[in-house]
This record gives sequence, C-alpha cells and structure tokens, in this order.
Amino acid sequence: MYSKFFKRLIDIVLSGLGIIFLSPVFLILAIAIKIDDPGPVFFKQKRLTIHKEYFNIMKFRTMKMETPKDMPTHLLENPEQYITKVGRILRKTSLDELPQLFQIFTGKMSIIGPRPCLWNQYDLIEERDKYGANDVRPGLTGWAQINGRDELPIDVKAKFDGEYVERMSFAFDVKCFIGTVISVLKSDGVVEGGTGELEKKELEKK
Repeated sequence: MYSKFFKRLIDIVLSGLGIIFLSPVFLILAIAIKIDDPGPVFFKQKRLTIHKEYFNIMKFRTMKMETPKDMPTHLLENPEQYITKVGRILRKTSLDELPQLFQIFTGKMSIIGPRPCLWNQYDLIEERDKYGANDVRPGLTGWAQINGRDELPIDVKAKFDGEYVERMSFAFDVKCFIGTVISVLKSDGVVEGGTGELEKKELEKK
C-alpha cells in the first residue's frame, strides 16, 4: 500500500511545497549560473526511470559549456577543469539537484529511491537488474547516497539500491531523508569523478 499509493502522495505534496517555497532560491541560483558561465541555466541528460524507461533529468548546470556530453563525471579526464565556480558550490551542497523537484511532482522520480543512472551506464543497469532496483522510481536521494555516494564501486552501490527496494517503507524513507540531510551538511562522499573512490583508497593503503 505504501509503495503504490502513499509514497506517491507524499512525493506530490512535498515536491509541490518545495517548488513554491524555494522559488526565490531558484531565481537567485539561475542568475548566479548565468553570470558565472553564459549558457543554459539547466542541464538535461538522458537517464533511466522506472522499468528502464528514458527521461531527461534536470539539474542546475554546474559544468562549462565545452564539457563532453553524455559522459559520466567519473569518466572525464580531470573533471575539475570543467566545473564552474558556482558549480563547485552547487555540487558540494547538492543544490544542483533542486530542479528535480519538478520531475518528482510529475512522477518521473521520487524523493527517495535509487539515483537515476545514465542510459549508457550498462554496468550499473545490469547490476541493478539483479536486485529489482530498475523497477522502482529513481530518487532525488537514496540508501546508497548516505552510505558512500560517489565513493562506492558499482557493485556495492547496486547492492545498496537492492536493499532499499527490499526495505522500502515510510520509516525507511524517513531514515534515508534524515541521513541525506546529515550527509549534505558534512559533504560526505562527494568526490568529483569519484565512482569507486572508496575502493581505490583501500587499494592505495595496501
């Protein structure tokens, strides 16, 4: 009952309120992005939603206009060179994700769930298939995001996503939400080009 009805109702109510009350923040960030690096305010990228259907995720643009398209940040050579000054702040505070409130409101995403992967992240898609994590709405944040975020290798991230699917409930969503707030305040697990960074650090210690 929760996953089929109440979860969606909560998404609609909270995202709607977020859009209304955060509209001044949207305006301020849009102006800052334009001043810092002329170009579109929003960044759109082809991602997967529930049942592996495609949609264009929306973020505030944090990368320079010359950044290679449709490439995960962790595959870019020296990704730091492509990030704008405002973009660094947006990424560190996760404010670049705010436009996804509109996509939560329209049903493409949920507040809590596995993060939507790129359409060509075949390794992550395949791993998530093992756990049924591609058959739920992707989230603004999720269980994997508060357990390592960018630092997690693909297989570990997929396991956390699968664990979320198994434990999905109102109480678990609240736990993920609170954990996300704490992680954002501490900037835990934010590593540019960082998929698998935790694994790399462990190898370096050996």
